[in-house]
Order: sequence, then C-alpha cells, then structure tokens
Amino acid sequence: MLGNPMARSILIIEDELEFAEFVMTGLAEEGFAVEHAIDGKQGHELLQSRPWDLVLLDWRLPHQDGLSLLRRFRQSGRQAPVIFLTARDEVDDRVQGLDSGADDYLCKPFAFAELLARVRALIRRREQPSSLLLVHGDVSIDLVAQRAQRAGRSLDLTAKELALLSFFLRHPRRILTRERVYENVWDEAFDTSSNTFEVHLKELRRKLEALGPRLIHNRRGQGYFLGEPPPREGL
Repeated sequence: MLGNPMARSILIIEDELEFAEFVMTGLAEEGFAVEHAIDGKQGHELLQSRPWDLVLLDWRLPHQDGLSLLRRFRQSGRQAPVIFLTARDEVDDRVQGLDSGADDYLCKPFAFAELLARVRALIRRREQPSSLLLVHGDVSIDLVAQRAQRAGRSLDLTAKELALLSFFLRHPRRILTRERVYENVWDEAFDTSSNTFEVHLKELRRKLEALGPRLIHNRRGQGYFLGEPPPREGL
C-alpha cells in the first residue's frame, strides 16, 4: 500500500501494471493511500475486505470483468464511489457502466489532472453528504425517515442507538471520548458513575456486527472511533 493510514483510501482494480503504477504513484504523491488488485478475483476480495473511500475500476479484467464486479459490489450494499477507467468509449458503454452503479466514467487515455479532479470531487461529495443522509462504508442513516441500514439490510435501532450511530457517522475515523459522545447524544453532563453509554454502545455494536465486521472500535485510555483507526501519536 502507498500513502499513510490517515489518508483517504483508494482501491484501483487494473490488470495493466504500468498504467496502475502510474496512477498509484500520482495518487500517493497527492496524499492518498492506494491499494492495487491485478484482476477481478483479487478485486472482489479486496472490495469486500474493508470500506473504501473510492474505487478505480477497469472494465476488461481477467477472471471477472469490471462490470460484473461492480454489480456484485452494489448488490452487497457497498456505497463507495466508483470511477470506471477504460478504453471503451462508446456512448452505450458509458450508459451501461453508469447504470450498473458507477459514479463516473473516464476513457483512456486521459490526463492525470482530470482523474485527480474527479477523485477529489467524488470524495468531497461523500465527505459532505446531504444533511438528510449519513453514510460510511456500507452503513447509512436516512435522517428524515429515521431509518438505518447496513449492507442494504435494515437495522432495528432504538432512538438512542440511532442517535449514537448518527454521532459516530458524523465524525468518522476520529477518536471520540466517552464524555464527548455522552454529552452530545444524551445532551447532559457526563456522569462518571453511569454505564449508560457502555450499555447502549454494546447493543449498537451487536446489531451492526450481525450484518458485517466491527465498525466502532475503542482505543484504550483514549476513546472510540468509527472506521479505520487514526494513527497513534508519535508514529
């Protein structure tokens, strides 16, 4: 992997090694953490292995083509933005790619500056979601309907669990102390003798983990975080 652990994560699924290395190097120089899959099989495994901030996907791949890979990815409930990078430049191809779940489509050859602009735009859009929808990885909350989902399946949350998850979704990858979470979700001063926070968090984790891997983690002596861990101080 190229980049640092706090960088926005990008997966490129591309069988042309020289082209993949060119894109990876350019993105790493811009501060992104980039990982590479050489074919459709490895691409599928990496897509399911963790949440990604963005995916760059080739159409023609060994073992499984990019279009099929994208459809499986969307059917699994994953919502990371996807950009097709392909030599297929017919209008029908673009329509098919976008209809299958791609967020953007860039035809080879292209200027790296254009790719970078599109990458930043999609990540910016994802990091600043509409006030009506909170999304991280395969988890989302519709704030109007007050409904939460993971991997496309409904989460049966209490009002307080929904508020707790909403607060974590608004602050992904940031370490949050028990006091800060409690005072924002319960809207009252933190009571050090109470285990209210731990009880609700345990139940929320149980419901989330019934549909996928652990999402909310804790760092001893510091607090809790959602998603990829922030780096430890001094590392």
